[in-house]
Order: sequence, then C-alpha cells, then structure tokens
Amino acid sequence: MNKNPNRMPVDADAPVQTLYQGRWLTLRQRGRWEYAERNNPAGAVIVLALTPEDKLLFVEQYRVAIGQYTIEMPAGLVGDLAGQADESALLAARRELEEETGYRCQRVEFIHRGPSSSGMSSEMIAFVRAWDLHKTGAGGGDATENIVVHEVPRHEAGSWLFARAAEGYSIDPKLFAGLWFMEHAGSRGGVPL
Repeated sequence: MNKNPNRMPVDADAPVQTLYQGRWLTLRQRGRWEYAERNNPAGAVIVLALTPEDKLLFVEQYRVAIGQYTIEMPAGLVGDLAGQADESALLAARRELEEETGYRCQRVEFIHRGPSSSGMSSEMIAFVRAWDLHKTGAGGGDATENIVVHEVPRHEAGSWLFARAAEGYSIDPKLFAGLWFMEHAGSRGGVPL
C-alpha cells in the first residue's frame, strides 16, 4: 500500500511474473525486482518465551540455506500443517513452542508483526510472547528437525549470544528485537487460548 500518493514506488505498476514455484516458496519478478513469496500467506511466528526460573528459551539448529548452525528463538510457519491453513499466529506459537522446546504455555500475547526481509521476501513475521510456561517434554522439533534447546538466564542473554557468535554460530538478528520486546513491550493482558 502506498502511504504517500505523491511518490509512486518504482515498478509498482509492473506486472508480476512467476519465475519458479516450489512447495513452500514462489520466486516472483515485478519490474526489475525479484523476490520470494511464501506459499502459506499466514507467514511465520517467533516465540518470546521465559521459563518460571527467568530463563529465555533459544533453539539451535542447522540451516541449509546459510550452511551454518544458528541460534534463534522458537519459531515456525503459520498454517503449514495439512488441514491447518486457517491457523492463527497465536495457535502456531503455542504449537511451535511445545514442539521445539518441550514447554507448553498457559497464554500467548501478540506483540508485533512486520516483514522478515522486505527487500527480498513477502513473508511477514509475528512476535508472540508466551506466558506461564511448564515443561511437558524434551522438545527438539519434529521428525524433520534436530533442534537443541538452550535455557539462558535472562540477564546473561546478550553476552551468551555474543559468545555463541564468537564460537562460529550464526545469530539471528531478530533475537535482539525479541530481547528488546521482552524488556519493553510488557504485558497487555495476553490472549488466553
């Protein structure tokens, strides 16, 4: 949506061409711009989760696209399971949190939504805060994943992340936005599900 009618974006009126369509992504071109589009229009969710012991939950996994192990917050696609195309970000957050970390939450709260990489992808991500966690299992992801869960004291999170970067891990920059949200967004009452 063009918020400034006096300034038309370059290539905004160009026709959209499909260059390639896969199971999860479609590569499109509009004018001179090439971009990836998620085939699930609901996007993705990142879960901000704090245990009762005041430890933040991070996940470690290998990411083929960058050829490195990464440290991330629990996250996943919204509506990517068969028969769940209408899944909300809040429901996906609960599902992904338990699947990846082995923690279940009593309530979730929407914090913020925005693009993951606005110059390259149409994907929108939602930050969601999980409240009142309790351990239900080991986590580690589904059969296609090999996730390692890290529980890091909140006051040590920043230095812990930089130490992992020094060891060669790729640190998802969205983690730092998540840390800021943890400290500044506060509870707006949450959305119990």
